[in-house]
Amino acid sequence: MNGYQRIEAVMQGRWPDRVPVLLHNFMHAAREAGYTMREFRSDPQCIASSFIRAVETYGYDGVLVDVDTATLAEAVGVPTDLPEDDPARCHSGCLATLEAVDDLPPPDIARHPRVQIWLEATRILADYFRGEIYLRGNCDQAPFSLASMMRTPAQWMMDLLDDEHREHVLRLLEYCTEASSQFVRLVASSGAQMVSNGDSPAGPEIISPDFYRRFAQSYEQRLAAVAHELGLPYVLHICGRTDPILDDMVATGADGLEIDYKTDVRLAHDRMNDRTVFLGNLDPSGVLTFGTPAEVERKTRELLAVFADTPRFILNAGCAIPPTAPPENLRAMIRAARG
Repeated sequence: MNGYQRIEAVMQGRWPDRVPVLLHNFMHAAREAGYTMREFRSDPQCIASSFIRAVETYGYDGVLVDVDTATLAEAVGVPTDLPEDDPARCHSGCLATLEAVDDLPPPDIARHPRVQIWLEATRILADYFRGEIYLRGNCDQAPFSLASMMRTPAQWMMDLLDDEHREHVLRLLEYCTEASSQFVRLVASSGAQMVSNGDSPAGPEIISPDFYRRFAQSYEQRLAAVAHELGLPYVLHICGRTDPILDDMVATGADGLEIDYKTDVRLAHDRMNDRTVFLGNLDPSGVLTFGTPAEVERKTRELLAVFADTPRFILNAGCAIPPTAPPENLRAMIRAARG
């Protein structure tokens, strides 16, 4: 089997010839290719060549095409900071009041230059790998997360607590669902074989499980349905400890859950119950960046042992791998999966 075939088998619930590896490594790939984050996010050729070099260096099975967590927000008007050697970030919102959502024109993210760079990089990679390496196209933020960036996270939390704002909260979530769905459709049309979104502010370290079900889950479910309409599997990522909402995340219809290292993997194994693919979940900082190769290999083997009874497992970090992670640690992780 090649990398594409391994991950395709896992997504279909079939046993691969060995555990596949799909790395969340855009910062690490850019650094090793010699690009600053400004150079990386500004040029589709830099993005593509970074991932190609990483695959050729480490020999893993699937590429996660990711650039930052601010492109979609920028495309809908959120002011964005573009540091030289850090991913893009948002420091302020674009909606001074919730009522301002009524004045927004319909989202049209395809015109945004950085969205086009993201899509072109995906097209280049799809053409280069041609079914040898699996291509997961990340589609930036799910609706709840995007809404928090448009209002700022602190103000968004206050909005959710005020019943008088409920109608406009739901209108903003509808707006964000349309924007997120557009990104899913665009990435799918660019050659990705899987699409995904992040929705980390919707996790239980930020909001209650009840609020997750009321304001995030159904919108994530709609993104999964868009992906399925396009014939592609869908992966949902939420940072932090997701134990209290694992069943709810499965209920979104996501074909895979990218789970952070804080989540109890044995609980996740039992809750997902061979219904959904587990992607993760080594600690990207404490283990992959600051651990020794021996520790990385030990932690990887412990994780492999938990999921040894199911084919629905893809090895990855629990979140984005820092650019300073030692190459020997990534090799130790992949070596354990191959052994």
